[in-house]
Amino acid sequence: MSLKNKPIICFGEVLWDVLPDGPQPGGAPLNVAYHLNKLGLHPAIISRVGNDDNGKWLTELMDQWNLDRKFVQIDEEHQTSEVVASLKNGNEVCYEIVFPVAWDFITPENAIVHQAASAEYLIYGSLSSRNDITRNTLFELLEGDAIKVLDINLRYPFVKRAILEPLLKKADIIKFNEAELDTVQTLFGGSYGTEREKVAFVQERFSTPEILITKGESGAAYYIGPERFYHYGAEVRVKDTIGSGDAFLAAFISGHRKRSDPAQILKNAIAMGAFIATQKGACPDYELEEYLDFQI
Repeated sequence: MSLKNKPIICFGEVLWDVLPDGPQPGGAPLNVAYHLNKLGLHPAIISRVGNDDNGKWLTELMDQWNLDRKFVQIDEEHQTSEVVASLKNGNEVCYEIVFPVAWDFITPENAIVHQAASAEYLIYGSLSSRNDITRNTLFELLEGDAIKVLDINLRYPFVKRAILEPLLKKADIIKFNEAELDTVQTLFGGSYGTEREKVAFVQERFSTPEILITKGESGAAYYIGPERFYHYGAEVRVKDTIGSGDAFLAAFISGHRKRSDPAQILKNAIAMGAFIATQKGACPDYELEEYLDFQI
């Protein structure tokens, strides 16, 4: 299969973020897929929604956005996920995550396993592994040869060392924010020194070739082995930060797939995250040209 035809898969939670001013579609896999699609790639989403109005509205949105949702399962027992999100200090987001919901019960249908076996990238998070059914499905998919990208998403009380360890070990690329990097040091007895020392611990402990550290308005760092790339953040008028990290990751994968220069990959990813922070919600309506203009 040629590189052009190898699929990109976004696995895990799709949901409604219930905000003070109304619900918005979300979940890291959906957000990343949305922005990858805007960037000219066409990822498949593996998830599960309930047979309810919220599930119907989500799948209708995916269709409107021209996202590949043929692997989004319908659950007759469990409801579509809702996350109650609130804003602190104007733009910092806090979440109350309901359990259990439909995406806790993703099953390894034959078509899903076959798709994952031929994937170029498999993007997954840690939150979707909080229940054993979805977790076991993910572990089955992680046996394939795809480039495995872990967007670690630590949400208490769903942070357990025994679950995180195999997810970290499977990853070829891990994306942390600074707090998540520190939490992993605490959980696994790592370094409390410099960023480079913390990253070196993760690389050695879990055999991880590439690591991303996002720093909000301070930019981001990208480690390939011992080599470090850094780019400062963009000063923008923030509407909210919901989904900006997912947009960052989508732009990173777009550049990584093209084998672009690492410094340029990072610069473009930071620009995408900053651009989405100037918009309302994780999946705002925009044209690719608007993002390209923003880069400049």
